[in-house]
Order: sequence, then C-alpha cells, then structure tokens
Amino acid sequence: MKYFILTVVAVWSSIFCHGQQILSDSIKIGDHFRSFHFQKPDVGSKDFSLIFILHGSGNSGRQFMKGINDFKTIADQEKIITVFPDAFKKYWNECRKSSPAEANQMDIDEHEFFRAMIRYFASNYGINEAQVFIIGTSGGGHMAFKMGLTMPEKFRAIAAIIANLPSPDNLDCTETKSAVNMLMVNGTEDSINPYEGGRVILGTRDFGSVRSTQETFTYWAGLAGYSGAPKKELLPDLDPADGKTIERMTYAGGKKSVVLYKVIGGKHDYPGDISVHLEAWKFFKTTF
Repeated sequence: MKYFILTVVAVWSSIFCHGQQILSDSIKIGDHFRSFHFQKPDVGSKDFSLIFILHGSGNSGRQFMKGINDFKTIADQEKIITVFPDAFKKYWNECRKSSPAEANQMDIDEHEFFRAMIRYFASNYGINEAQVFIIGTSGGGHMAFKMGLTMPEKFRAIAAIIANLPSPDNLDCTETKSAVNMLMVNGTEDSINPYEGGRVILGTRDFGSVRSTQETFTYWAGLAGYSGAPKKELLPDLDPADGKTIERMTYAGGKKSVVLYKVIGGKHDYPGDISVHLEAWKFFKTTF
C-alpha cells in the first residue's frame, strides 16, 4: 500500500479553554511522514463535519493552530473536527509553477495526503465524508484552490483567504473544471497577493504571477454556470478603527454558490469586522 497510519506520535499537554485536548499524528505518504494536529472531538458523537485549516507559506499547522480560536467553543456543539496539517517543510505543493518551494520542486503528493487524512478521520472518528471542507490562508489558500481545481469531489465547499488563482502561464495543475462551492476573502491593498493580479513576492522568493481577484471570482462563478452581475451588499462596519470595509458579492441559487468578500482597504491580513473562519463555517452550512 502507498500509505500507512502511525499511532498518535505526540499528545500535547496544552488544553483548549474548555478542556478540549489537542492531538498530533502522522501518515507516511510515499517516502515522507506528513503530520497534522487536531482538536480531540467528543468521541461519543458521530457524523462530524471535517474542516482542514491550512497555514500560509513558511508557517506550520502547529503554529497556526495557536492563533485560530474561532472553533474552540463551538466544535462539539456544531460537531466539527478542525485539522491543521503541516505543509512539507513549511510550504505546500500548490499550483504555482514558479514556486521555489521544495514541495513544488519535488512534486510532493498532496492529493494522497488529503485522501489519507480523510480516511483517518472516517475510520477513527466517524466523520461524514460528504461534509469535508477546507479553509486556507495565503499559501494555504493556494493549496485550497488546488483541491478545488484538481479533486473537488472530495470537498463540499472551500474557502480561500488572501489568495488568487495563478495566471494561466503560471498554472501547473490539471483542472477538472468542475463547479465547487467557493468562498473568497481578499483585500484591495494587499501588496503580497495583489488584488488586481501580478507577481507574488514573499521576501526574496518569487512565486510568479496570479490572476486578479475579479478574474479568480469569475472563474469559479463560470464553472458554476453564473453570468451577469452578482448580488452585492456592504456589510456593517463593526470595526471602524481598522480602516477597512467589506463588500460581499454572491452568486447563489445554482448548483453551487460562489461568494467574494472584497475587503476595501484590506492588506495581507484578516479584517476586524468579521471572523473569516466563522464566516466560512456559515457559508459551509448553507451547502448541507
């Protein structure tokens, strides 16, 4: 077999604020052990939704998990398992041809990693395999897009935050061109993931060009069969001090929903007016 599952390799001593325990485990994919971290669910329940939360380039699942508190108090009530996988040497093998990351150069098998994690949680925790989701930020957003492009049948919905699709000349994934429920959150003043498209430079590393946010939004909307203008609404400015406002654009009513949160004044960060992760969960629940 191509993979096998190890026993739990480390149980952290840290505890979430309401007593939830954090577990870590690893799966061997090809020649490499791939690790992931998750909040221990109430194992008396079944039929969990599974949400992968993907860190950005240069980060790790364990580090990223420390800063994401949104699901801690609702996980058992909402029957959610949140999983924070580790990218290969802190970078994902996503769809940007120009990515200098070792994961990209080695063509690390991300597809089998995600398939294996889904099998792991189905076997050990009784997840509902029809309710598997991804939320990715920055490089993790690119990884989320890859799953939408190449294996959308495994995910009920996807959220990509501060990321755009690679430009056609920088795309090295084979597209299924299948519709998928998609949520995007992008800032108009983002200097790393340019809202209007262009090159993505991270420090001294050049990841090549991306499409504009509008082009990316239109791509997913087109796959879902939408044309014309989306519904637009300006959200309440709940955090005036952050200098950002949010316009939500929605295509809904067809076979899939496609939504863009345009963060006016937003940079390569999260807006203060909303919790992007809880907004993603609200969106995910509309697809049940």
